[in-house]
This record gives sequence, C-alpha cells and structure tokens, in this order.
Amino acid sequence: MTPNEFIDNKAPQLALYGKAFLNDQLEFNEIQLYLWDTLEEWQQFTHQGDAQSDISDIEKVFWHLLHAFDKWPDWTIRGNQFLRKQIIDCCEFLSLNGPCPSGCIGQRPSSLC
Repeated sequence: MTPNEFIDNKAPQLALYGKAFLNDQLEFNEIQLYLWDTLEEWQQFTHQGDAQSDISDIEKVFWHLLHAFDKWPDWTIRGNQFLRKQIIDCCEFLSLNGPCPSGCIGQRPSSLC
C-alpha cells in the first residue's frame, strides 16, 4: 500500500468520525482509539523515499486533523468556535465537500520507535 492509498482510505473515515463527534453521535474516546489504530497501521509498512514535500493537500489536512484530535481535549474542540470551525472545514475537505482549509500544516509522523 502506498502512502496515497493509505490516506485515500483513511481520510473519509476520519472525516466521518470528526463530524459524528461534533454532532454528539460519537464519544471522543472513539476518535482517540481511531487515532492510535491509524498510527499503528501507518507504522506497519515502510515508506521508503517518502519526502514531506511530496504530500498532497488531502494528506496535510488529514495529519493536521489527526494531530488536532490528539492535542486538544474534547471540551476545547466543542467550546472553542475557531477550533470547531477548523475541524468542520477539515472534515468537509476530507469528504470532498469543501475547499482546502488554510493553515493546515500536517506532516507525516516520523517513526514511533
């Protein structure tokens, strides 16, 4: 599986999880489980020759959104209107229903080992 295939598979899932969380249809701990499962899957295959400069806007937004769900507690995401709007915009973009949000600087994670 290539990094692009991985992101193409995972991005719509993350968008659904994010939207469900913001609509009170999913507990925050489910997003946390998804986050760690995704990172574990990412580490299971080698990404030889993968340069950060080669990543697409979808991938940048994907890693940015995943990081936001790791960095911020649920009450901050729900309560901070700027952050909430950014999460919504990222989910819309990953669902192919909106423009690329500005300020998303997601990067591929380095090795966890």
